Amino acid sequence: MRTDLAASYGEERLPRYTSYPTAPHFSSAIGADTYARWLSELPASAGASLYLHVPFCREMCWYCGCHTQIVRRDGLIAAYQRTLRSEIAQVAETIGRRIKVEHIHFGGGTPTIMAPEAFAELMAAMRHSFFVLPSAEIAVEIDPRTLTSEMVEAMRLSGVNRASLGVQSFDPVVQRAINRVQSFEQTASVVDMLQHAGIKGINFDLIYGLPHQTVASCLDTVRRSLALGPDRFSVFGYAHVPAFKKHQRMIDENHLPDGLARHDQACAIANALKEAGYVQIGLDHFARPGDAMAVAFEDRTLRRNFQGYTTDRGEVLIGFGASAIGHLPQGYVQNEVQIGGYAQSIASGRLATAKGYGLTDDDRLRADIIERIMCEFSADLGDICARHGAQPEAMLQSAARLKPLISDGIVRLDGDRLAVANDSRFLVRSVAAAFDAHLDPGKQLHSRAV
Repeated sequence: MRTDLAASYGEERLPRYTSYPTAPHFSSAIGADTYARWLSELPASAGASLYLHVPFCREMCWYCGCHTQIVRRDGLIAAYQRTLRSEIAQVAETIGRRIKVEHIHFGGGTPTIMAPEAFAELMAAMRHSFFVLPSAEIAVEIDPRTLTSEMVEAMRLSGVNRASLGVQSFDPVVQRAINRVQSFEQTASVVDMLQHAGIKGINFDLIYGLPHQTVASCLDTVRRSLALGPDRFSVFGYAHVPAFKKHQRMIDENHLPDGLARHDQACAIANALKEAGYVQIGLDHFARPGDAMAVAFEDRTLRRNFQGYTTDRGEVLIGFGASAIGHLPQGYVQNEVQIGGYAQSIASGRLATAKGYGLTDDDRLRADIIERIMCEFSADLGDICARHGAQPEAMLQSAARLKPLISDGIVRLDGDRLAVANDSRFLVRSVAAAFDAHLDPGKQLHSRAV
């Protein structure tokens, strides 16, 4: 990997392209009435994936970029769970039929902060309102510091088959600097509980670019993680945006690694995981050979959504909970971010949609190009444009940001086929951004490209 390019391009703030257009372009012009109409227009053959956002934690991790709040009283969590159940029923009634579901993902916050019986009730509500297929992947994000054996049993009985564990770093110096002290022993104990319960799909989330982090500490975290045998890793660069996430001001910027150091950490982690036999999936995921995600990458059926890379091929993602985002063929919708406003909307019998975006034909074309670049490091512009009734020449002419990427050897263009050079794949977001017609480089809304 070329460090000269990391220095040239690494400081630019760019989206992670889990959607296109990205969330900052959503507007209040799309509200509850529009969402209700979009749901009612779903074709009879449509299936869906479900995302449930649980925005509560016991304490704040200072690196966190999620919509979450700290709670001490379980009554608030129980009330929120009841609101989620009401929203599930409202959405299902609006659709007008019990559509099939192939993926369910609980995110947060800490979804397992719910009482075990509340979690089981929520799963039962989804199975009542939707036809959850027997083969469905049901995934839950977990904070190993707070998971109980009772919750693991509730997950098992509810059909959960994948768990994503936040690890970030096992370096105690880094952990203290980000207010997340989590021992290796705690994490190992949770992995053991999950596996004994038959929840075999285990993901680990790691972060580089944290305060006091070094290549050596990153590699030590990888070594310890490998001993626990997860079948997937997600490896993200820390996004320091204290103007938007005020708790990040607790992190001393003087102790953050610069762009080149972040680049070295990302490379070291990637190389260590590949040497251990994992397949690199796109920008930031790794999976064991034979894992469904590795197979999707090889088959070129990998997709990208708000959870990152996914094997989910569906065109409908229904989001439940405060701040949750959904994706339908017509466009994107996002619920009220504030928990109070979200709960009031649902209690009044209205969907909680606060904003969204209606897709144009040009958006759909660019979204397909960007997704293929992010998933495959390449895009057949001729094929994609043909499917959208467009001309690849016009698309290339509109991508002015592509020219320096080609001249710097980051991108190769062979006719209408674009490919990211192997030693420049860490800059795939820069390549995808060349096709982003909405990007405003002057706004610091996103994380650094490296």
